[in-house]
Amino acid sequence: MITRLKGLGIVLAVVGLVFVAAGAFAYLKVQDGTKSLTAFSAAQNVTLTYNEDGQLVDRGETAGAESIMALLENDWGYPVVAGELDPNDPLVNTASEYMYQMATVAYHTLHGSTTVVLEEPVEYNGETFAAGTYEFQNDGRYWTGFDRMHPIEGPARGAIWSATAHALIGELGVGTMTAQALQMGLGLAGLFAGIGATFIFFGLGLVWVTRAELVPAPEFRRTTVGVEA
Repeated sequence: MITRLKGLGIVLAVVGLVFVAAGAFAYLKVQDGTKSLTAFSAAQNVTLTYNEDGQLVDRGETAGAESIMALLENDWGYPVVAGELDPNDPLVNTASEYMYQMATVAYHTLHGSTTVVLEEPVEYNGETFAAGTYEFQNDGRYWTGFDRMHPIEGPARGAIWSATAHALIGELGVGTMTAQALQMGLGLAGLFAGIGATFIFFGLGLVWVTRAELVPAPEFRRTTVGVEA
């Protein structure tokens, strides 16, 4: 029985080493991904703007940044991690920073404006729109909130929600998912390492306990006087 327990301890220790190796491999891969994500953002010079007090600003105003944050947290329900918004490291390379930058693009698109020119009068739903220039102000409508057949809204839709706006939002969304996947990878690396350390601890513990039991007991020999150790 003691020999079997010792063997089990060795097996547990070996399994623990495998888990630790898997954790180390996962950690190295996460580090590679993090470096790549940071380099990609640095190459594009994607940064957030802070004032001298470390507060987020948009176009020089904290009020604009607060409105963007309200869109992100209240309208979109995203759980922003304050620790990921570091004024000493404005480079966008964390999930919260990517989402904030995405909200910035969306916010200015939702409140953007464009000019629509009608070359001739157009009638739509019983209303006549004279030829001329119209300044269209978006009032928080997303891409699907426009009437595409409307002579003003239709052309404004494509101008406000441009291909550039869609591309930026899509690219930032990929950055967010990549950053979150790296966080999950880091968590898995820690989990593997923790499981491995536990297996090693109990495995070596079994070996240590059984080692003491395997020490042979002293032999006794009978003498003419009595029992002598």
